[in-house]
Amino acid sequence: MKNILICGPPGVGKTTLIKKILKELKLRVGGFYTEEIKESGNRVGFKIISLAHQEGVLAHINIQGPKRVGRYGVNIYDLENIGVKSLDQALKVDDLIIIDEIGKMEIFSDKFKEKVRECLNSEKPVLSTIGIGGDKFTSQIKERDDVIIFKINLKNRDELMERILPLILRKNLR
Repeated sequence: MKNILICGPPGVGKTTLIKKILKELKLRVGGFYTEEIKESGNRVGFKIISLAHQEGVLAHINIQGPKRVGRYGVNIYDLENIGVKSLDQALKVDDLIIIDEIGKMEIFSDKFKEKVRECLNSEKPVLSTIGIGGDKFTSQIKERDDVIIFKINLKNRDELMERILPLILRKNLR
């Protein structure tokens, strides 16, 4: 299994686990992660941050338009110009590809879905987060023969790093 998926509900620690794993790796890693945007302690959106330190807004309550998840409008422009481009770069030069996350907001972009398929089909290992539910696209990813899924929850989130890290290192030491 070369593609590792971390699956769990919002707020359980998927991105935190990815960041902890990244701190332990001495590999060339590319891709992106997401973070909450808070104002006065309230979540108002999500940032998208490439591992090359480019940053944009993935979704925000003030973004208008038809592409919405709950109260958040999705910013396809930043998703494609930061997220998709970071995946494209990772395919060219990095040892490991990070995709945080394959979720409801991201799958509004056909370019994103195409690039995710390309990453998963490449020879490079992928470490990704993915939502619990999903549409046809995310279901197909979870059903692939070359993925292993780790279901994260509040009880196991600390021990998962010890299970995932050796898998990544084994794949990159070949």
